[in-house]
Amino acid sequence: MIDRYTRRDMGAIWTEESKLKHWLAVEIAAAEALAKYGYIPKSVVTKIKRADFDVKRVQEIEETVKHDVIAFLTNISENMGEDSRFVHYGLTSSDVLDTALALQMKEAGILLKKGLKELIQALAEKAKEHQYTLMVGRSHGVHAEPTTFGLKMALFYAEFGRNAERFDRALDQIAYGKISGAVGTFANVDPKVEEYTCELLGLKPEPISTQIIQRDRHAEFITTLALIGSSLEKLATEFRHLQKTETQEVQEEFSQGQKGSSAMPHKRNPITCEKVAGLSRVLRGNAVAALENITLWHERDITHSSVERVIIPDSTILVDYMLYQMIKVVKNLVVNKENMEKNLKLSRGMVFSQGLLLNLISKGLTREKAYEVVQKAAAQVWADDHADLKSIALKDKEIRRLLNQKEIEAVFDYAYHTKNVDKIFTRLGLTKKRQAVKTKITS
Repeated sequence: MIDRYTRRDMGAIWTEESKLKHWLAVEIAAAEALAKYGYIPKSVVTKIKRADFDVKRVQEIEETVKHDVIAFLTNISENMGEDSRFVHYGLTSSDVLDTALALQMKEAGILLKKGLKELIQALAEKAKEHQYTLMVGRSHGVHAEPTTFGLKMALFYAEFGRNAERFDRALDQIAYGKISGAVGTFANVDPKVEEYTCELLGLKPEPISTQIIQRDRHAEFITTLALIGSSLEKLATEFRHLQKTETQEVQEEFSQGQKGSSAMPHKRNPITCEKVAGLSRVLRGNAVAALENITLWHERDITHSSVERVIIPDSTILVDYMLYQMIKVVKNLVVNKENMEKNLKLSRGMVFSQGLLLNLISKGLTREKAYEVVQKAAAQVWADDHADLKSIALKDKEIRRLLNQKEIEAVFDYAYHTKNVDKIFTRLGLTKKRQAVKTKITS
């Protein structure tokens, strides 16, 4: 088990017993369809509905026959008498395997949608809570311009909204079944048998198949999970950067009794975010394997089968785990506004350099000349630990020739950078009663 993960619903979908239950559900639905259209006696449906299997017995038979579906069919047929000859009538193994797999993936998808919804809600709440919490924006890891922590969270809210939309599409693409026979030609059963079977199971009939449902559908599902994983890693990495000792703007919750290091008692490490970041690599590896599965020989080989037995359960379980770990991180995130303020001031006003540049341009300087003037002033700040850009601007003769003190003071106003936060939130549907940016931060 990864960590002390207690959400067992997802894992339960992929147990051996669950797999065989889904196989039996397909066989029962197919029997109903076959009986409806006169291929087998209706009495068989009643008997197969009463049929059961034993996982150990199936495994015992498989040791001899070396075929999992035949072992399963042999086991459920053992107590059906002569009517057992009508079980699996006109079907091929992949009719059962692929249709049942679609059911399992659909069930897994429902759980993942719940996790995505909960994470999106947690991000929305965090965004609204910190809509006006000022902090420095960074590009290349270097101070850029002021932003808010709410905007940072709103960005992830939007991204996971797109992930949810992508996942809905992927889930729709995987919800297909097939009862089309050995090479997909419906040689032994009419297409209406497939249509009715799928209707009973809540799936759509695959418009065209070979012996299998084509694996581009499965690849779309797994690559979408990898995309979700990459977004989770992105969120985790952002928190990891902001938790560094030199930054300390946010921190994963550190619970009572938790310990960070066997050697250094002071440590409070972003271990959950690090786990999520690491596991995303597994998901991307699984996505590559899913893409490799698309190319098979002619109407089918089984090179995809062994791969899917690993990557599909593992990917759904991993994403489920990662989602709920990050939900906890977001909900319990410690946000250090004081350090955000302190760090915002570290660059001593240089975050306002573009505003100063634009004001000089508006007064008639060419962009090249204005850039040169502001860059020269900024260089003095870089060179002198006691200097700040506003003070230098107020003393600079070339700047003062064009801008008076009031105009320079206005450049160094944080509200200038947050005046459109409300509009961005409105675009995202994260509406909140408009309020002025009230900050104790002074430039």
